[in-house]
Amino acid sequence: MKLDNSATGGNSKSIYVKSFGCSSNLADGEVIAGCLKTAGYRLVNNPDTADFLIYNTCAVKSPTENRMVNILKHAPPQKTLIVAGCLPLINFKRLKKEVKFHGAIGPSPGSAIVELVRKVERGEEALSLKRNVKPELSLPRVTASPIVRIIPISYGCAGTCSYCSVRFARGRLRSYSVDEIVQNVEAMASSGVLEIWLTGQDISCYGRDIGTDLTTLLSRITNVNHPFLIRLGMINPGGIQNLLPRLIDVYRNEKIFKFLHIPVQSGDDEVLKHMRRSYSIAGFKKSVAAFRQVAPKLTLATDIICGFPTEDEEAFKRTLRLIEDIRPDIVNSSKFAPRPETPAARMRQLPGREIKARSERLAALIHRISLENNRCWISWRGQILVDEKGYGDSWIGRNFAYRPVVVRSRQNLLGSDLEVEVTEAFPTYLKADILHVHPRR
Repeated sequence: MKLDNSATGGNSKSIYVKSFGCSSNLADGEVIAGCLKTAGYRLVNNPDTADFLIYNTCAVKSPTENRMVNILKHAPPQKTLIVAGCLPLINFKRLKKEVKFHGAIGPSPGSAIVELVRKVERGEEALSLKRNVKPELSLPRVTASPIVRIIPISYGCAGTCSYCSVRFARGRLRSYSVDEIVQNVEAMASSGVLEIWLTGQDISCYGRDIGTDLTTLLSRITNVNHPFLIRLGMINPGGIQNLLPRLIDVYRNEKIFKFLHIPVQSGDDEVLKHMRRSYSIAGFKKSVAAFRQVAPKLTLATDIICGFPTEDEEAFKRTLRLIEDIRPDIVNSSKFAPRPETPAARMRQLPGREIKARSERLAALIHRISLENNRCWISWRGQILVDEKGYGDSWIGRNFAYRPVVVRSRQNLLGSDLEVEVTEAFPTYLKADILHVHPRR
């Protein structure tokens, strides 16, 4: 889509764009930057040199919202501040009360960000708090990596979780067509992209609104005739029950990282009911076992909410036992805090000290299991794709299971395929020696 830049007349105003939160929000931020650059604005990497600051915010959890508000409050007062993303829709009342800003726009604004900035320049009211937006996939982007791309396959969610406020910002499910996504994948892969993230609030529900599903999409994408790897986004355990046999079949494809993010949230069935999660622990474990049957060394990631209002001590112990049982490699643990306008916010809350104590017990278990799991990779030899620059002379690559593997070299290894041998293990990554560097693809 071509954006008109006549109103800016080659505008030399400088803009700093910073995104926070999930991969969908990061993709939105790339499009925000791309649309503004195409419209004639100058992007800068330092907020001190910018005329405009655009913060593309996250507000999924209370601590995250607090952090966002603190960052916004400490923005240089002489700068023109625009707040984008989920925060304006989740808690606009607080934003307006505590932050001095010049414009606000909801998540996934696409090209609408350009007109909003122009309104701010003209001194007009600049508010666009719309839900259910679905920007074109073909919009321009400014990307952080030449070899990694994020493709939102859908926006919104089909769930009604009692604790979640993101659905107030992201809205109902809106899926892109299979053809749109495949065309996007083909364009990216033909330009040299080697790693593609398929993302959404819950990719398990992809396509329900347009008469298709995730397995159909993946079957098409894996047939694209270019060398690239696919990282799947978050999959709701309740959304894949009917898809499971077909999803497992396509998951075997060598183009798909053997990585699975399947958030369980609690190890207790009664708590899951109060959370309005549409699955049981038995169903969750069945799904995990099915994936592990075809990929025994997959990287399993899950999420836990610690201290949900109806979680008693026995329910919490069942969560600990579940973690011991399934031994996930990554656990995104968060202490429950009520979010605005959610049913869980109206429940009787647990004491903060109890939530903190449980969180510490859970964190210790997660740390132990993650380290034990990673130690099993010591002496492993295999191939990694270097997709990120680390600190100093370090580089970060991913193996077939999307495990982060750190190597050291003074050469530019970005985009290289390396043969490595893992020598050390840490709770969150592996360290390896380079055995051979393959020519870049």
